[in-house]
Amino acid sequence: MKYDVISSGSKGNCTLIFSKGHCIQIDFGISKKRVIDALKSYEKTFDDVEAVFVTHSHSDHCAHIERAKDKIVFASTPSLPHFPHVIDNNHLLKPFQKIVLPPFTITVLPLSHDAKNTVGFIIDDGEERLCYVTDTGFIPEKEFPYLINCDYYIFESNHDPEMLYTSSRPDCLIKRIISDKGHLSNQDSAYYLSIFIGDKTKEIVLAHLSEECNTPQLARTSYEKGLKDQLGFVPSVKVMIASSKEETRGGQ
Repeated sequence: MKYDVISSGSKGNCTLIFSKGHCIQIDFGISKKRVIDALKSYEKTFDDVEAVFVTHSHSDHCAHIERAKDKIVFASTPSLPHFPHVIDNNHLLKPFQKIVLPPFTITVLPLSHDAKNTVGFIIDDGEERLCYVTDTGFIPEKEFPYLINCDYYIFESNHDPEMLYTSSRPDCLIKRIISDKGHLSNQDSAYYLSIFIGDKTKEIVLAHLSEECNTPQLARTSYEKGLKDQLGFVPSVKVMIASSKEETRGGQ
């Protein structure tokens, strides 16, 4: 399995996942041109994308969803902003549903965010598993078994609490971000990853970083400290930091 986080953050989100000649897409918050340019690197075209899975209805995740063919869009709500079609029942994502699109089996994970029916995914190609979780205030314990010992994690590490509290953001926005329906902080992310990663884990992408209230170095430092505090050591797993400006590629 290979993956390409084309963009991650409040300015737009989009990830491509490849396996055995097939390709699926998570979110469409960036221009079609950026998606096409990324696909070229894998000798793929826009028509080769077999499914587009939308995590939720916020514009940074679906602002350009109208550029996707309606027959391949999967979402957890019947209607999406910028999308002229109603999501039919066969493409309506339900909690813990398994969608089989060979070679992929996609498990839908309900998340806690201030957009209706926000979801994440576990993507399994029969050989490796990828966890995609962003835009959530917390992760319920009942979902832990799905998240343990994946090969790859694309995982939210949104903000540094000190930077957030001392920022110029209004109190209402700060309360939203730190709430159970907001975003995972660097420390939250490290704590969850200390529980989830295992001997199969090869790579972690810290994703959806706030440009105003986080830095790549803070996210990485918090990850390392959190893992050391929880496990007593930092596992030898490759850690990358996604951004909205450059692609983050991984897998094998």
